[in-house]
Amino acid sequence: MAEAPKKIQVLIVAYYWPPSAGSGVQRWLKFVKYLPEYGIAPVVLTPENPDAEWTDASLEAEIPKDIEVLKLPVWEPYRFWRRIKSAFKGGRKVASNTPSHESGLARWIRGNFFLPDPRIFWVKPAAAFLEDFVRSRNIKILITTGPPHSMHLIGLRVKKNFPDVKWVADFRDPWSTWGALKKFKPSSIAMGIHRRLERSVLDHADEILTISPFYVRQLSALSGKSVHLFTNGFDEEDMGRIHKTPTDRFTIRHVGILHPECDPWPFLTIFKTWYLIHGLTHKIRLVFTGTVTGAFLSALQSDDLLREVVEIETPVSHKNLLDLYGKTDALLLVLTGYRDAEGFLPGKLYEYLGTGLPIVAVGPAAGDASLILESSGAGKMFSEDDEAGVQGILTSCYEEWLNKINRPSLPPASLKWSRKHITADLATFLKSLHS
Repeated sequence: MAEAPKKIQVLIVAYYWPPSAGSGVQRWLKFVKYLPEYGIAPVVLTPENPDAEWTDASLEAEIPKDIEVLKLPVWEPYRFWRRIKSAFKGGRKVASNTPSHESGLARWIRGNFFLPDPRIFWVKPAAAFLEDFVRSRNIKILITTGPPHSMHLIGLRVKKNFPDVKWVADFRDPWSTWGALKKFKPSSIAMGIHRRLERSVLDHADEILTISPFYVRQLSALSGKSVHLFTNGFDEEDMGRIHKTPTDRFTIRHVGILHPECDPWPFLTIFKTWYLIHGLTHKIRLVFTGTVTGAFLSALQSDDLLREVVEIETPVSHKNLLDLYGKTDALLLVLTGYRDAEGFLPGKLYEYLGTGLPIVAVGPAAGDASLILESSGAGKMFSEDDEAGVQGILTSCYEEWLNKINRPSLPPASLKWSRKHITADLATFLKSLHS
């Protein structure tokens, strides 16, 4: 019997890894899950003790048992900052000081002194560790994924020590053009450092990956190189665990973080008008499952109608989220308020597609998300001032629920965004680098 071909070993440096949670975890967790089926043997380097805002232990079950995961300790200033704040608060415990919880001063310090980000202190020890590892294991392909973009600085050091290693820099978000940078109020000097580091990474990386056509255009313009598109997606195995349960009220659900940059109020204003026109008292639930801002909660409490209709559910594990999809009749996607929203493709969009549920989407009518919704047949993106369009999709979804019309569990046109399908393309790409 012929011996099976040896798998190609690929080293992946990722800050976000289970039990940390979020879309930054899901992207490479799912790639690692399926790459071995296509002749790739991933090895993952990740921090042993990351400062994670959200955790989800259920994700650890998705890591294949034969995958090698290397963990190296990391020192982070967030812990030091929390100790200082705790001392000023009489020893009381202080919540995680990740960006969504930072004070204005903390954000300014983070944006001007810890560049490109507070994980910079892991770069030197991780690169030193990899020097021996890459040499002893004869690693030929290295992937770094950011943000945090300091992971790319690890790749930069490895590339300079091992010029023959093929280095792939994966940008899940942009760097110097990233809208999130603004909230840290970086000075012109800090922005200059960001651009210099970014330029060095783009110059030295052998290949550049990103998640949306908009980011492809941005990074191509910055780097002068071809940039490869590998989107996020949904896991068909996960979607197979969703079991639809009839609801006693038409349930619209928004999943994930409601960022301060996100503005749901154009949709909510139209929703209120639609609700009142149709006299739908006690027939509708609008549920936000995940983290919301204090300002959003306060505004809800001051609105008599929304206070009766809107429910807030705390973040749940991904396993439990699959159960909640089964108790949902329509999914809400809000892209209004984001900078460069036309190029924003949140990870949840793909999972929304995989559920087969109707999607109520409000955002740029000509953006990347709009194209995906229309090409998959899953829905349409309505601009925030298209009151007739948003009310029309709400009515259509409500009537489907009222008449008990069931959609296919997985629209055939959506299969191109399955994690397994995308991973097959990624494996082909990685094999081309090895040959």
